[in-house]
Amino acid sequence: MKNVLLIYTGGTIGMIQNPLTGALESFDFDQLLHHVPELRQLPVSIATRTFDPPIDSSDMDPSGWAKLVRIIADNYDAFDGFVILHGTDTMAFTASALSFMLEGLAKPVILTGSQLPIGMLRTDGKENLITSIEIAAATRPDGTPRVPEVCVFFHEKLMRGNRVTKSSADEFDAFESFNYPHLATAGVEITYNDDAILTHSPSPLTPNHSPKLTPHYALDTNLIIFSLFPGIRADIVREVLSSPTLKGVIFRTFGAGNAPQKPWLVEQLAEATRAGKVIVNITQCTGGSVAMRRYETGLQLLQAGVVSGRDSTVEAALTKLMFLFGQGLPSDEVRRQMSLSLAGEITLS
Repeated sequence: MKNVLLIYTGGTIGMIQNPLTGALESFDFDQLLHHVPELRQLPVSIATRTFDPPIDSSDMDPSGWAKLVRIIADNYDAFDGFVILHGTDTMAFTASALSFMLEGLAKPVILTGSQLPIGMLRTDGKENLITSIEIAAATRPDGTPRVPEVCVFFHEKLMRGNRVTKSSADEFDAFESFNYPHLATAGVEITYNDDAILTHSPSPLTPNHSPKLTPHYALDTNLIIFSLFPGIRADIVREVLSSPTLKGVIFRTFGAGNAPQKPWLVEQLAEATRAGKVIVNITQCTGGSVAMRRYETGLQLLQAGVVSGRDSTVEAALTKLMFLFGQGLPSDEVRRQMSLSLAGEITLS
């Protein structure tokens, strides 16, 4: 019998309809088996923890991520896997953040949710919940966890947590991993893509660390996501980059990491880099990678000190910067670490 801890943060999946008023209300997860009796068929012992009060995912922030890390760290030895029920709007940010904050993770942490409340007739919540618990309890023939990393399971797909993006606001198939293969597919049976799953990934932050879980709680939010667009103004860019508290920028560029060939833009980026700010180039495209050496419009950014985000998602790049600055690292070291894969978040080859 495997032990799985279910953590409810809030979100649509935990709602049921009040039969008297018709309003959606959060249900008591201590009564989980009453609402999802199918779970009794799983050979899994399920314990629950609930955020008090539950929060909408729009309100999730680094303090919520630290709370999740604390719950997992405090219960790590008592459970074989963890399932986090989370609203869909910021699920990809949370999954990305946890992948960095749970250094040395060797057990499954599966985030899931739903587009319809679990109490509704056509809900996708039951299938997402049941399969996530099954995956969190799954082991290899040698008894080790089948998926020892932070993942998102949604609509029959298991994806690496720091590779997913919410791609639809109103379809059951709400998430996609555009630049990395799915880790598993749930059909009649759950088919695992073992070649894509992390086994053990020592973090460059602690070169000599053991596989023991090392939780991190500190994040630095002195960052901004800044998107280029045709007609962008020099005075606005200057105002953003010159902020004295700003430490890092996720710079969303065109195509393969290209930007307008405007001298003022390159000069301002170079000036910000010299001031110690870390600027990471992420493409605005949903798929593909930044390749700043491919065109002159990208090469100018490289010469200005901008760091390539490669094929990282915006969510992963942002939370990775938060994490690195949260460890008190100097900007030169943060730049170096942004070029490394800490938890499978970028493709290096």
